Amino acid sequence: MTLIGMPQIRERRTPTRSGRTYHLRTFGCQMNVHDSEGIAGLLEADGMVPAPDADTADLVVFNTCCIRENADDKLYGSLGMLKRIKDARPGMLIAVGGCLAQKDREIVQDRAPWVDVVFGTHNLDRVVSLLDYAEEWGPITEILEESDGVAVIPAKREVAHRGWVTIMIGCNNSCTFCVVPSVRGAEISRRPGDIVREVRDLAADGVVEVTLLGQNVNSYGRDLDLGGRKPLFADLLRRVGAVEGIERIRYTSPHPKDFRQDVALAMAETPAVCEQLHMPLQSGSDRILAAMHRGYNAERFLAKIELAREHIPGLAMSTDVIVGFPSETEDDFQATLDVMTAARFDSAFTFIYSPRPGTAAAEMVEEFIDPGVAQDRYRRLAELQTGISLEVNQAAVGTTVVVLVDGPSKTDPAMLSGRTRTNKLVHFAGTNSAGSFVEVRIDRASPHFFVGTPV
Repeated sequence: MTLIGMPQIRERRTPTRSGRTYHLRTFGCQMNVHDSEGIAGLLEADGMVPAPDADTADLVVFNTCCIRENADDKLYGSLGMLKRIKDARPGMLIAVGGCLAQKDREIVQDRAPWVDVVFGTHNLDRVVSLLDYAEEWGPITEILEESDGVAVIPAKREVAHRGWVTIMIGCNNSCTFCVVPSVRGAEISRRPGDIVREVRDLAADGVVEVTLLGQNVNSYGRDLDLGGRKPLFADLLRRVGAVEGIERIRYTSPHPKDFRQDVALAMAETPAVCEQLHMPLQSGSDRILAAMHRGYNAERFLAKIELAREHIPGLAMSTDVIVGFPSETEDDFQATLDVMTAARFDSAFTFIYSPRPGTAAAEMVEEFIDPGVAQDRYRRLAELQTGISLEVNQAAVGTTVVVLVDGPSKTDPAMLSGRTRTNKLVHFAGTNSAGSFVEVRIDRASPHFFVGTPV
């Protein structure tokens, strides 16, 4: 059965799945990670407990992303492997949610008819009710066309001392490579008082670091009217920064065209806001930026970088870059290298362009770049940024930083790992518990992490 924007499933409050197990797999961005924490919270409120793998779980949930081309391959490949397990255990349930589900809709069950539930980005709070329906009546797809607000769901946090807080959903931009507006909808901001209350609750639960989430946080509040005025993102940073117990505040992601001085000042003047900023460049070519509909050129972008660094001492900056966008020439790519050299980012997430169905750029087929050329440009960009990252990090050797401990290192359990205020990864020997703060002297630097000694 397929329900498109018709929420007809009965709601209930009594847990019915006590002792049954679930396995949740998340694809994509921090927004998806936070959504998955909400899904896990709903499932555990229904009595379910986590399973270590999909092979033994009573329920497998995929929370999907569709930003990159291989997201489809990963999902359908995983679903194909699960068919054998489900054939052997017919009582097993499979659910697919998130951005790819919102985009593909009925296609998911057409390609994988053994999937029981397909839900979109606007109704993840109804996953338990949809599972009820599937168990009683059979497979169901429910995709809502738009959201009537930001659903606040009790989350099962993966890390006790760190929390994610959604401040808005959706995006009003029209970047030609991006599917987010079509799968997340238009921008909807939460009221600032509701956000602050959620942060206070997290602090009371032992959270010391929060990350504010939105597709474009700099647009926060433009759709709200609070007594004749609109709340600004800078105002929200200051209010969240005043919550007792919250030591660190991060946010993602801003859009360069909307980053202004008031946010830079709020970051500098609010002690809890970390000296870290993610500023997506995407390309250094003015021609390509115009084709992407980014709303700025290279000169304006570098001016934003200068503005942020002028007001926020010790600021660490990261970025996103796409190489091989349709019609990109060698001159265009060189312009990207020039901006990256001038900006000297601490780190960068670099991608080879992949066409996403439904986007304007996907129609530029005749201007697609040869994969070999794109791969070579990706390599050259990565080499440049790796060198810059190493130089920037080496400048920190000998200094002392405050690290928020996450726990044992994933690569060496004998070491601890944690993050600085600038979000740099640090490995060090010690017995400190997760969630504690430790002063660490930086002894050695690599492009992607530090090694240090507690002081």
